[in-house]
Amino acid sequence: MRILGISAFYHDSAAALVEDGNIVAAGQEERFSRRKHDPRFPRAAIEYCLAEAGFTIADVDHVVFYEKPFLKFERLLESYFATAPRGFASFRLAIPLWIKEKLFQKKMLREEIEELPDGRRWNGSLLFTEHHQSHAASAFFPSPYESAAILTMDGVGEWCTTSLGHGVGNRLELLKELHFPHSLGLLYSAFTFYTGFRVNSGEYKVMGLAPYGTPRYVQTILDNLIHVNEDGTFHMDQRYFNYITGLTMTSPAFDALFGGPPRKPEDQLTQREMDLAASIQAVTEMIVLRLAKSIRTETGERNLCLAGGVALNCVANGKLLREGIFDSIWIQPAAGDAGGALGAALSAWHQYHDQPRSVRQDRRDTMAGSYLGPTYSQPEIERRLREAGATFEVHDDADTIERTADALTEGKAVGWMQGRMEFGPRALGGRSILGDPRSPTMQKTLNLKVKYRESFRPFAPSVKRESVADWFDHDGDSPYMLIVGDVAKDRQRTMTDEEQELFGIDKLNVARSEIPAITHVDYSARIQTVHRETNPRYWDLLTAFEKRTNCPVLINTSFNVRGEPIVCTPEDAFRCFMGTGLDHLAVGNCVMTKERQDPALARDYKTEFALD
Repeated sequence: MRILGISAFYHDSAAALVEDGNIVAAGQEERFSRRKHDPRFPRAAIEYCLAEAGFTIADVDHVVFYEKPFLKFERLLESYFATAPRGFASFRLAIPLWIKEKLFQKKMLREEIEELPDGRRWNGSLLFTEHHQSHAASAFFPSPYESAAILTMDGVGEWCTTSLGHGVGNRLELLKELHFPHSLGLLYSAFTFYTGFRVNSGEYKVMGLAPYGTPRYVQTILDNLIHVNEDGTFHMDQRYFNYITGLTMTSPAFDALFGGPPRKPEDQLTQREMDLAASIQAVTEMIVLRLAKSIRTETGERNLCLAGGVALNCVANGKLLREGIFDSIWIQPAAGDAGGALGAALSAWHQYHDQPRSVRQDRRDTMAGSYLGPTYSQPEIERRLREAGATFEVHDDADTIERTADALTEGKAVGWMQGRMEFGPRALGGRSILGDPRSPTMQKTLNLKVKYRESFRPFAPSVKRESVADWFDHDGDSPYMLIVGDVAKDRQRTMTDEEQELFGIDKLNVARSEIPAITHVDYSARIQTVHRETNPRYWDLLTAFEKRTNCPVLINTSFNVRGEPIVCTPEDAFRCFMGTGLDHLAVGNCVMTKERQDPALARDYKTEFALD
């Protein structure tokens, strides 16, 4: 049986294909359309999934949409009626769009499907799951657990913003829900908006900014914005927010509480924004920990699965793991709405059709390292690069790795495109920019000359799984870069008294460990463990770098510039290479250096994409 899951029409549209319960392919539309957070019907992602499996939409039994549009429309109407007439401006914008397009999504989906190749022959059924059911299914069904507690947290689906569930075998039940407008995701997004970043995109910037600040607004938040119960459930005072009735996240009362209007995008960051980021991060962690304790008690389970956009908060995940509430946690790598496509498909297979679920004996998940996107054969890579005007050398596997390891050792910024593209927001060694973590200047170089983004942004380390405990205060799997842990104590560098006195961004230039380029100002790092079984080529590169340096760690950041989706094709990789300060590029076995390229192909990438 073939089941296609779809998430679309809000942000991060995606498609995922499941055949007889096995995950065949998954992709986010933005990677193909080159439009960041693309919300449109995921035509290109669907066509990729079908091509990967070798059939057309006519061969698909079910298409499953990741939420129920009528329930969402009901929530919108009830919210507007409850707050009328204050929400008229928002109502006037939203409702015509819903009536014109979204309310008739079933009809629209069928029309879109018919436009796919062979679509008019499709006789399958169109199914709908609820939004948090999709998140929960994406978290539990691919996990390595026979049974687990399940926690989902995001902005909002239909009504639900947070759910606590329980999964056993092929069954999944949501035990408790928190409903809109009380939402941990929207609370975090309110601070994202207020600190001058883009909602549904810049939340991870707030998380990265938090260690520069002091959480001096925590009590202000708890006294005014949100009341948190001992079990982690909460109630938000809507006088401080504007997302129900207005066109912004926060209200004038919020501005007054925190002493001024929101920061404008691109304005200078100040200590105030850093303290606000630290404060909302601390409140978020407190709520996540309380919810986790509550669901541990309620289910008696020793394993926890997480999904929803808040589950991408890897700092909170790291604290949750270290707290020891659960023996083990597993987080869906595409935890945001894109992953809802996968959860919808798996939900139809296991729950709608009551099909059994097998848990792997080796305690691994069934996400295949999240390498579920397109790959390109060596002849195709060479053809595409040649047509793009690239000058390259073709080497065998070993030479490609050795030359790339040499470039990294020489302090060069490296583009690395190998194998299948990752599903989810993280680059995991399939579409990555790599660098030497031992360099005290590499973080600044990559941020300003390659990524064209804010200088405060930290970079994450990839480390061979078997070496992770030697370099970090962490000794478990973290294949999806969703756990934050400290650099090992004996690798840390003690700051001088003068350095201790620094504040805010000034802390950035202080080397804090043997691997300063991936050590955040609080000595933490967003760890990716690299496993030989799931990505042998990347593991081999880490080994080659280790032989030269005694360091099995590399900087790993996504292969894109600010505002651009992660590269998908060889042409995307070459364009990004020519538009940035990257020195070396390896695509398959094609190796390129910047000095050998035609300067006329260079592009000004600084203005190529809208800022995120």
